[in-house]
Amino acid sequence: MSDSRPVALDAMGGDHAPHEIVAGAVHAVRERGLAVVLVGSPRVLFEALADHDATKEVPIVRAEEALAMNEGALASLRRPRSSIAVACHLVRRGDACAVVSAGSTAGVVATGRLRLKAQQHVLRPAIAVRLPTLPRPTLLVDAGANADAKPEMLVQFAHLGAAYAELAHGATEPKIGLLTIGSEPEKGNKLVKRANELLQSSPGLHFAGNIEGHDLLTGKVDVITTDGFTGNVALKTMEGAVRYAFAELRTTIEESRLAKLGAALQRNRLRELRNRLDAEAYGGAVLLGLNGTVVIAHGSSRAPAISAACQLAADMSANGIVARIGDRIATSHRSHRLW
Repeated sequence: MSDSRPVALDAMGGDHAPHEIVAGAVHAVRERGLAVVLVGSPRVLFEALADHDATKEVPIVRAEEALAMNEGALASLRRPRSSIAVACHLVRRGDACAVVSAGSTAGVVATGRLRLKAQQHVLRPAIAVRLPTLPRPTLLVDAGANADAKPEMLVQFAHLGAAYAELAHGATEPKIGLLTIGSEPEKGNKLVKRANELLQSSPGLHFAGNIEGHDLLTGKVDVITTDGFTGNVALKTMEGAVRYAFAELRTTIEESRLAKLGAALQRNRLRELRNRLDAEAYGGAVLLGLNGTVVIAHGSSRAPAISAACQLAADMSANGIVARIGDRIATSHRSHRLW
């Protein structure tokens, strides 16, 4: 399945905008064969495209403003003509298939909710992040969109993640895990305990029980559901631990001639491991539950990560993630009404 509509790329969002964003767009067009439209200041973007001799390959849509990286959710109201708002409008109007932004996560989430609206019966959209587990990635939902959540939301996050896992990872009956402080059903706070009860009796979900923080990278489940506060802390802790481990490994290798020899012999395996654990290789997080596909790239993303994010957004849109979620949520809603 393919979609001829372009990916709307927020060219003004991110620590390295607009130059790395533009470079990523050019890479996505030339190397991946994607259609991409840049949203932002025409003069700045035209000059950046000229550096790549790509002024005729990537179109530009004007946006008068941009959200700063330190701006939060309220900025979506203060800046109705921001680059991320215009990108969302292109999707809502049907002129683009998806939105990609490396801008402020809070700003992207708030703007997406305001411009694209949540799908019918979705309580809150949630951020899904792929964790580099084997044999296939594990999805962490929510990774930061909702710091405060209700038990019913955690059940919906499980449905959002299950739809993603089915579509992107080929999971026929995704296993759902609930992140808490112990594997026993009674472990955790009131939110988790009630969510556990609801998950156990939720039709359409294969609930595998509670999981703990040390299970994040074991691949025991396909989807990990949690509130956005816990999920974001867990995600950033894991990312920091991976960076620390690789830094220590590099130091150890550099200090020993024998270690250097061993590393040289295992160069390919080490490169494969590094690439698998590189968060930017996954293209970013997907904001699930909106009437449109939105991918949030890391704020520090360089060109390769932006290109990968465009690929992820195009794939998710072409494979019908919005419709898949709509079907799941509608079925779940009908089932609950029958109880």
